[in-house]
Amino acid sequence: MNLYSRDIRVADRGRRTLAEELRLQIADEIVRGVLKPGTTLDETDLASRFGVSRTPVREALRQLAASGLVDARAHRTAVVAQPDEGDLVGMFEAMGEIEGLCAGLAAERMSAVERRQLEAIHEQLRQLIQVGDPQRHHEINEAFHGAVYEGAHNAYLADIAIATRARVQPFRRAQFRNLGRLAKSYVEHDKVVEAILRGYRSGATDAMRAHILTVREEYEAYVQSL
Repeated sequence: MNLYSRDIRVADRGRRTLAEELRLQIADEIVRGVLKPGTTLDETDLASRFGVSRTPVREALRQLAASGLVDARAHRTAVVAQPDEGDLVGMFEAMGEIEGLCAGLAAERMSAVERRQLEAIHEQLRQLIQVGDPQRHHEINEAFHGAVYEGAHNAYLADIAIATRARVQPFRRAQFRNLGRLAKSYVEHDKVVEAILRGYRSGATDAMRAHILTVREEYEAYVQSL
């Protein structure tokens, strides 16, 4: 079995739950402005709309609240929150530093097998850009960053990276709607991969930090285009 096939299985292993699917759909509507700040998010109404029970809806709203997209208080109906620009900038800034650190450590610590796996995932992303499958691209993109976290060989740092990435996930997904963004993201990843394969710690750190900064800028451009 080749590494390419193995990486597909690794990405598929993380198939989303119903609550996560609902979270992504509701988050997308919030980010696109379909659901505006102050809009009530009634569990019963959402369950009826999506044809599910209230349990996954409740969990989806809890996850959205953790991302700052929803204001959910005890014994009160959840409402769409107004994202604080300062908080969002801070989250992206933190993510850039955390992921940059992961990439730098990965450049020094990744095994030969892990480096080949990273290359294989990177190649999958290139092929998906040509196919034009944004959903699958998102899944493999998550696997790419996950491989960098694992390659840092620091479990505590990886946990922080995963938690921070999940917090800004709705905003990261939105920026891929910009024309040509998938191809640009690949070029940014390419610089990260090249530095890691060369064992160039500072280069990998800088490339990943620059990539996350661009993600934030692309998200801001997307919002302004609405």
